[in-house]
Amino acid sequence: MLGQQPEKGLEMAWVMVVVAGLLEMVWSYSAKQSQGFSNWGWGALTIATSLASFFLLTFSMRGLPLGTAYAVWTGIGAVGTFVVGITLMNEPAGFWRVASAALIVGGVIGLRLTSKG
Repeated sequence: MLGQQPEKGLEMAWVMVVVAGLLEMVWSYSAKQSQGFSNWGWGALTIATSLASFFLLTFSMRGLPLGTAYAVWTGIGAVGTFVVGITLMNEPAGFWRVASAALIVGGVIGLRLTSKG
C-alpha cells in the first residue's frame, strides 16, 4: 500500500503538467484571438486558461523536478501552439520549422524517460 502512494502521486503530477501544457495551447491561441484584449470573451478565456495552466504547473512540481516540469510544460505549449498555428491559422509549416518542433518533442520525451520524478 505504501509503495503505491508515491507512484500514484507521480502519475498525477505528470497528468497535471500535461494538462497544464495543453492549457498553454488554449491560452496562447485565445490571446491571439483576443486582439490585444479588445475582444473581452477571448481575453477572459486567455486569463482563465493561463491561470489554470500556471497553477497546474505549480502543483505538478510537488512531484516532478523543476527543470523537467517546466521544460515539459513549455514544450507541450510551444509545439502544440505551433500545430494550432498551422492548422487553425494557416501559418507556414516548412521543413525546418517542423524539424525544429520535432526536436522539441524529442527533448520532452527524453526528459520524461530520464526523469527520476
